[in-house]
Amino acid sequence: MTSLDDIVENFSVLGDWEQRYLYLTELGKKLPAMPDDLRVDDNRVKPCMSKVWITAYRDEDDPRRIRFHGDCDTGTIKGVLAVLIELASGQRAAEIEKLDVDEVFERLHLYEHLSPNRHVGVYAIVELMKEQVRALEQEAA
Repeated sequence: MTSLDDIVENFSVLGDWEQRYLYLTELGKKLPAMPDDLRVDDNRVKPCMSKVWITAYRDEDDPRRIRFHGDCDTGTIKGVLAVLIELASGQRAAEIEKLDVDEVFERLHLYEHLSPNRHVGVYAIVELMKEQVRALEQEAA
């Protein structure tokens, strides 16, 4: 589990937005491949301009913790997706519910570098993550 503080620290050593953008796209490239059978309509983030899929599943070693698979067809958003997955994976449902997109945008200085349409997509990614976690919690109840 990586904290937002850790991610912010990694970004802070990078100089300008171009270096941060390259780092973000590298994070996206390192995102583990999402199994093809999970690229279904229920896992697709529909409000997003890019093609984005996300799915939540329980950690095999500790079912109280949630993990995510995700993928995207564009480099920048795939990098943002990788950051979101890094922040949420390994957390418990209540911790994921507290994930604050505004804080992520603010602390990583994404507001000024992503278009408003991209903002909508990122909010939609987090909302689908939370909906999936809620569904996992209901199944367990």
